[in-house]
Amino acid sequence: MKSETVAKLLEKTGVIKNGHFLLTSGRHSSRFLQCSQLLQYPQYTAKIAALMAEPFLTRNVEIVIGPAMGGVVIAYETARALGARALYAEQVEGKMLLRRGFKIDPGEKVLVVEDAVTTGGSVQKVINLLLGLQAVLVGVSVIIDRSAGSVDFGQPTHALLSMDLPLYNPDDCPLCLAGMPLQKPKD
Repeated sequence: MKSETVAKLLEKTGVIKNGHFLLTSGRHSSRFLQCSQLLQYPQYTAKIAALMAEPFLTRNVEIVIGPAMGGVVIAYETARALGARALYAEQVEGKMLLRRGFKIDPGEKVLVVEDAVTTGGSVQKVINLLLGLQAVLVGVSVIIDRSAGSVDFGQPTHALLSMDLPLYNPDDCPLCLAGMPLQKPKD
């Protein structure tokens, strides 16, 4: 499946939205990504996860892990595609931790997955957790790289779709100047 086909699927499922959006940062954008919309369609989620797994099929992945919340279902489906265990890490006081009895032994081969990467902060926290546990990191796989490739984890990284989203300061937003209604997509 090529990136154009992935983009069409993500638009069809409501992940990629076009309009005039107020982002958490306070900036405005003409595009908004809500990856959780994909997860309501198991058949599409499974296809996306299989594509995320594909570059790592020969790497003997034992565990797939994602940061909670965005990476939980994606980790599960990607692990299914790889025949691996699925875990998720939770953020506690600014650090990612394994909770709920999850365990990674030193030397286990782990793939990190995430729905979307903007700054890469959550993924980097998971990588730091894995390094502290002496796991073997085989790579990172994401659905959408919002940084258009500018985030570097120092590991083999695969994104199904790379996007450079336009961001505007509210004071000079062309969408505001054009009179487009502002939407708050997280409400």
